[in-house]
Amino acid sequence: MDQLGAEVDQLAVTTSFSGVVRLDRAGETVFERAYGMAHRGLGVPNTVDTRFAIASGTKPLTALAVMTLVEDGTVELSTTARSVLGSDLPLIDDAVTVEQLLSHRSGIGDYYDEDAGPWLAVPVQELVTTEDYLAVLDGYPTKFPPGTDFRYNNGAFVVLALIAERVSGIPFHDLVAQRVCAPAGMVDTEFLRADEPDHRVALGYLEQDGLRTNVFHLPVRGTGDGGIYSTVADYHALWRAFFAGRIVSPALVAEMVRPRSVVERWGRRNGLGFWLHMSSDVVIAAGSDPGVSFGSVCDPAGAFTYTVIGNTKAGAPPIARLFV
Repeated sequence: MDQLGAEVDQLAVTTSFSGVVRLDRAGETVFERAYGMAHRGLGVPNTVDTRFAIASGTKPLTALAVMTLVEDGTVELSTTARSVLGSDLPLIDDAVTVEQLLSHRSGIGDYYDEDAGPWLAVPVQELVTTEDYLAVLDGYPTKFPPGTDFRYNNGAFVVLALIAERVSGIPFHDLVAQRVCAPAGMVDTEFLRADEPDHRVALGYLEQDGLRTNVFHLPVRGTGDGGIYSTVADYHALWRAFFAGRIVSPALVAEMVRPRSVVERWGRRNGLGFWLHMSSDVVIAAGSDPGVSFGSVCDPAGAFTYTVIGNTKAGAPPIARLFV
């Protein structure tokens, strides 16, 4: 690991990486290191247990929360969004199902388009609860008939959070804490408010303005598509719990990592809430936002798991490429 450590250190310097890197092999942590600053203004360094926003690294947790409701019969993969939404979000096709939302095959219009960027109809500080997001989800026409194509869709995972909250009667943030974080032992993972960071939270920084944070660029509190805060240790705990069947049964684990689409553009396949390697069983979680970069990869057979989290948008990918 000395050579790997030297390579990571060198790349961290040349790219000004700020964040944490962890690599496990055969169940043992063989590399873990923190770089850069959690708070540049106060000179607070990142540590290996710093909590970072992980953007779309949230989506696997959302998918797992929904699948726990599938497991207990509260909802089905074939349940339509319309049967839960009622008259809300009328532009969502009546035929769209939970499974299509989970697999990015719903065809619904997206409030946060990966190519065009977000367009929020309300100030970011007003997006606190999942129901608050109704104000930004509406008004986007269907892109294609449900189930006929793949298009990465952030709004679909907000809709999933709404569905999960309404059918369970539990606020979505609490549902994820109870159904996913607790059984996985993710003690440092939480939907925090960006304007109330605690002493262990890294602020997200915009590359073009060295001391400016992303607090005005993202919803003040995330929901199903992104915005949860976590640590490298917690995400490794998630992988272990997931593949051990401690969150959902092995049958549903297999269902979640069964490929639904081949996404040539990104060189990956897609399951339910997870990315999948193009030609192996490796499972991937990834995310990026202004001031946030995240990547975590796990071999289900236990050969390796690595996670890179950064508090700039461009930080994690160059480091992550060292491991693949």
